[in-house]
Amino acid sequence: MTVTLSPLLDHLLDAPLPQLLAELDVELVDSSITDRTFFGAFVEHRSGRRILSMPPGRSVFERDTAARMLLAEGLELDAPPLPAPFEVTRG
Repeated sequence: MTVTLSPLLDHLLDAPLPQLLAELDVELVDSSITDRTFFGAFVEHRSGRRILSMPPGRSVFERDTAARMLLAEGLELDAPPLPAPFEVTRG
């Protein structure tokens, strides 16, 4: 089975994370939440400011993967649903 991705989603998966954050004007900040089940939060303020808040101390792979999943969800890209046990809460 071949999956066709949108150009933005394809870029989200392939671009180096620092480049992607700069292009999307997203600020990456460390979260104070230390719960192992918390992977991060994407927040877009009314002013247009975008913040990706992630817990420090995770592996590079875990942080990179979670950041890309959160960006896809936060930007409402047509991405496959997140696998269990991940859960997205919108507020």
